[in-house]
Amino acid sequence: MSWQSDTALIKRAFLLILLSLSTLTSYAGAADKPSFVVGWSVYVGWNPWYYMGKSGILKKWADKYNVTIRVQRFDYAPSLDAFVAKNVDACAMTNMEALDMPAAANIDTTAIITGDFSNGNDALLARNNVTLQTLPGRKVLLVQKTVSQYLYERAMTLNGMESQLKKVKLVNTSDSDIATAFISDTSQDAVVTWKPMVSQIAKTKGVKMLFNSSQIPGEIVDLMVVRTDILNRPDGSGQRFAKALAGAWYETTKLMSGKGPEADKVLKEIAAGSQDSLESYKEQLSTTNLFYLPEAAAKFTAAPDFKQKMNLVRQFCFTHGLLGSNTKSVDDVAIRYPDGTVQGKADRVRLRFDTTWMTLAQQGKL
Repeated sequence: MSWQSDTALIKRAFLLILLSLSTLTSYAGAADKPSFVVGWSVYVGWNPWYYMGKSGILKKWADKYNVTIRVQRFDYAPSLDAFVAKNVDACAMTNMEALDMPAAANIDTTAIITGDFSNGNDALLARNNVTLQTLPGRKVLLVQKTVSQYLYERAMTLNGMESQLKKVKLVNTSDSDIATAFISDTSQDAVVTWKPMVSQIAKTKGVKMLFNSSQIPGEIVDLMVVRTDILNRPDGSGQRFAKALAGAWYETTKLMSGKGPEADKVLKEIAAGSQDSLESYKEQLSTTNLFYLPEAAAKFTAAPDFKQKMNLVRQFCFTHGLLGSNTKSVDDVAIRYPDGTVQGKADRVRLRFDTTWMTLAQQGKL
């Protein structure tokens, strides 16, 4: 073999070594970059997470804070199970589920973004001339132990039917199946669900809306929650994760709140997350009090009457045994509010409402 060949081999070996080192460095960098998963399910106020993941907005903010964030779609109940099992780090859920599901598993949870409150999206519908007064003795399809059951009971209570609650048979039905199950079976008298399923069902001949969430404004609230232990990670990655989520969220809501073709394009892409049309998604937004601006979200979360609404929710959860089998008092699962006050026992806080990241967004500090 000539010296020229030896030289060529040496160069080639050197290049391979450099390439290997570069690859190893890349792998090491990826391994060192904290990774997080966000769970979401189909709902007008949660579909934007699908868009953030697909559009690159979430990646942009994740890169800014040197974290990796992946979004994953679930049916609603499985998303809660995944959060409790720590298979996802953050999850879109209502105020009620943020309290009861993690609390029952003794998980400390923090609501970092107050996204909206349902202002007609959740509803109790019936056919066959059924009314609230004639519901006793009949079946109601719903996702049990969620805000659907809460809405149903509030409807009955506010209409003087509280004593009849136990005479109605609740049939636990997945949110992905509920519209088809009700529409296709005319023997089913009543159903409680949320949009877009409500919109589908409401179009069915003979179906009437008996009650909806606009009659209890601010009681069904949609949140992005994170396990508190993640936020408290010593390396600060949990705080960066929260900042990235808030940054991506408010960039997206700003696009959503615009006017004209550009805003419609964004809304259409968000609607695609639930196989909806632009028109259908706009209709859902019309019954959603979505907090497009962080100051509006923070103000709502810090308002004194929000504590009163949460008290109704926690009492419901305790009455139905949703706060854990060993919970002897409603105060055994406490809620901490942005002003530092605690509803319940101070050493038993399991849900925290924290406006830190909404305020940072408001101040332009993300």
